Amino acid sequence: MSYLNIELGDFIDVVDSDAPAPGGGSVAALSSSLGIALSRMMASLVIDKKKYREFDDMVKEEFLTKHRRLLKIRKRVEMLIDEDTKSFNELMGAYKLPKDNDENIAVRKEEIQKATLKATEVPFEIAKTSLEAMELLPFFSEYGNMNAITDLGVGAMLLETGIRGAILNVKINLGSLKDQDKVDRFKRNYERIEEESIILKEAIMDFVNKKIEL
Repeated sequence: MSYLNIELGDFIDVVDSDAPAPGGGSVAALSSSLGIALSRMMASLVIDKKKYREFDDMVKEEFLTKHRRLLKIRKRVEMLIDEDTKSFNELMGAYKLPKDNDENIAVRKEEIQKATLKATEVPFEIAKTSLEAMELLPFFSEYGNMNAITDLGVGAMLLETGIRGAILNVKINLGSLKDQDKVDRFKRNYERIEEESIILKEAIMDFVNKKIEL
């Protein structure tokens, strides 16, 4: 089942049910997707308008390149909504494997580790990909539609939520991962991603708040 193909209300109902998935990872990906969509909207409201026509050719080219890049990232993050649920279900399936003899116990342990790694990689990809989107937002804070500046602010906050929510899912799965080298590598990378996302979000929100000060 793809959660991209159901009504929004139905998706909310599934999250609100007693089913363990889709859970925080999928919702984090949805948050980032919406953040990107809002940011693209703020940018789209300039294209073909007087302000855009006044840009020099290099800015126009960069504008369209970054605008298209945001869409590509959004599509990738949307796919991760389903991938996160799938990886969780695969992990639960590994835990249900038989453990009635030594051979089955060994197989089960191996499959749990494989599934745990996948269940860690997916939310990490959500966080990493969401940061790629957030890194493009400062450009649009300069060249986007200032009448929609608050939408860029909400977009940045949603992206930060998506990143930090995804990282929570990375952290909880790392507790079950036995490969310490992989654990350390994930930790170094998610700490960098989280720190950079906070700095970017704060910079964007400072800009937004200055623009709307009364």
